[in-house]
Amino acid sequence: MLWPKVVQERVKTGNDRELVHSYPYRSACPSTVWAELVESASGEMFLAGYTNYFFWTQIPHFADTIRRKAESGCRVRFLLGDPNGEVTRQREEIEDVALSVSTRIRITLEHLDRLGSLANVETRFSAPLDAINHVSLSVFRFDSEALVTPHLARLVGHDSPLLHLRKHGDGGMFDRFTEHSEELWERAEPRTT
Repeated sequence: MLWPKVVQERVKTGNDRELVHSYPYRSACPSTVWAELVESASGEMFLAGYTNYFFWTQIPHFADTIRRKAESGCRVRFLLGDPNGEVTRQREEIEDVALSVSTRIRITLEHLDRLGSLANVETRFSAPLDAINHVSLSVFRFDSEALVTPHLARLVGHDSPLLHLRKHGDGGMFDRFTEHSEELWERAEPRTT
């Protein structure tokens, strides 16, 4: 009698199967998880964090990996906040940290500039009306897996929780979050250098 109940409580069913792991802080997610997801992506890598700057410091040889992925046909997209936008300015006041939001975005832009013009690598800034929706939720997609960070109040990204999702069918949490970031992408403004 006990065994079926124990199994039922341990085995994921339905939409909760998509939750691979949860972390109370994004910084608690091992760097190996990030590196493995980046390395394993072959068709789609969509980094829809407001700043995305930590990829360049957390993943060794990230620029080389982006270049290699793009050259092998992987679509790589960066959705960033506008470093000069009103939401960015407001978020800087809220966070009140030395490494400001606009500085973190500019770090990413500097690294992207060093990559040069690569086919399959695109960068956009969230539309002004969508920026508030973007700054409060980061969605990082790697083919059929995603790392999602809902930003809490005054906390910076690394202090907010993180969900590791893997797609299992249509209409689950993976789709809900990735559709959100796709909607922001569609209205986003292409970066012009």
